[in-house]
Amino acid sequence: MPDIPSIKTERLLLRPMNMADWPCYAALMQSTRSVYMGGPHSPKDAWGLFCSDVAQWALMGHGALMLENQRSGQCIGQVGINHGPLFPEHELGWFVYPEAEGRGYAFEAACAFRAWAYETLGIESLVSYMDAENHRSRRLAERMGAVLDSTAPRPDPDDLVFRHPHAEK
Repeated sequence: MPDIPSIKTERLLLRPMNMADWPCYAALMQSTRSVYMGGPHSPKDAWGLFCSDVAQWALMGHGALMLENQRSGQCIGQVGINHGPLFPEHELGWFVYPEAEGRGYAFEAACAFRAWAYETLGIESLVSYMDAENHRSRRLAERMGAVLDSTAPRPDPDDLVFRHPHAEK
């Protein structure tokens, strides 16, 4: 299995997932807050998603990292790169737990992970798939400089696809 990175930002540690992350992850995935991620999910399906986020590191050389507040040590969300048979392109995704919303954590983490993907992995292109009603994620993608790509393939024909620019050097 490849080394799973830890990435520090100004306020966050993006770190590998562990079992202590499962209860909050499961609660989010089983709640109505996961509606834009295909949820709410059953406990069994939430477990499958959790395991997939970890397994992609071994299978694809990338996967998900949890967002840990460096000051408090609290896990506040996740950022990930998905690919494989369910995703036509490398997808950059994110979520934060309710108590962490509105503080710029998702933006900070997604920008850092995008830079890592382009610079370290050499990924040529990243997209974010999202439901048209997911206004918060859309605003975040646009804030990151991503642009709507109406011609891109997508896992769900109703998804919007935002294409991310390469980070400026």
